[in-house]
Amino acid sequence: MSALFNFQSLMLVVLLTVCTCTYLRAQAPALIDRNKTGVMGLLWKAARVGERLSPYVSIACLVMAFQLIMY
Repeated sequence: MSALFNFQSLMLVVLLTVCTCTYLRAQAPALIDRNKTGVMGLLWKAARVGERLSPYVSIACLVMAFQLIMY
């Protein structure tokens, strides 16, 4: 089943994208910062969300982890 049709899988993909982009921006800022428009701009926006909302993203990751463990 595709991640687009299952809400739990969609949230997992979004959280992993945000966390990955935030990590990549911390390690290599030039890689993410040079692409602020177009399709690659989505990665820049995901990195910004991860930086600015990091407490909420980390809580969401913990909730998702416990939810995956329980099922």
